[in-house]
Amino acid sequence: MAKGNCNCGAVGFEVNLELTDVYVCHCSICRRATGSNGIAVVVVDNQAFRWTQGEAQISTWKKTGADWQTWFCRECGSPLPGVNDPQRTFIPVGLLNDGDAQLKVAHHIWVDSKAGWEEIGDAGRQHSEGFEG
Repeated sequence: MAKGNCNCGAVGFEVNLELTDVYVCHCSICRRATGSNGIAVVVVDNQAFRWTQGEAQISTWKKTGADWQTWFCRECGSPLPGVNDPQRTFIPVGLLNDGDAQLKVAHHIWVDSKAGWEEIGDAGRQHSEGFEG
């Protein structure tokens, strides 16, 4: 079981599943949402995920005209797990507590949208758009 929380600790969650594959999204929306090259997430079935504390501290923002939404802690601003697919939860990897050494970047998605300054240097499989998984 993996556990995680936001930067201030107000929001916590757990995942009842062994986590291994990391997906890095390079789309322009994720770049703007994080202020970096994108966001690294693990993807789990909704049934494996549960909030353990702080649900009242969760805020959300939905991009107008797009089928995309982000969740964040209203206290510290940390990105939080969210559902942009009806059956799966996307969990930012940086929120997971230590001890997740088996995690490895397996996929890079929306690579055709990556920033011109970014170079992908690991062995993760590159997908020009999203993924089916």
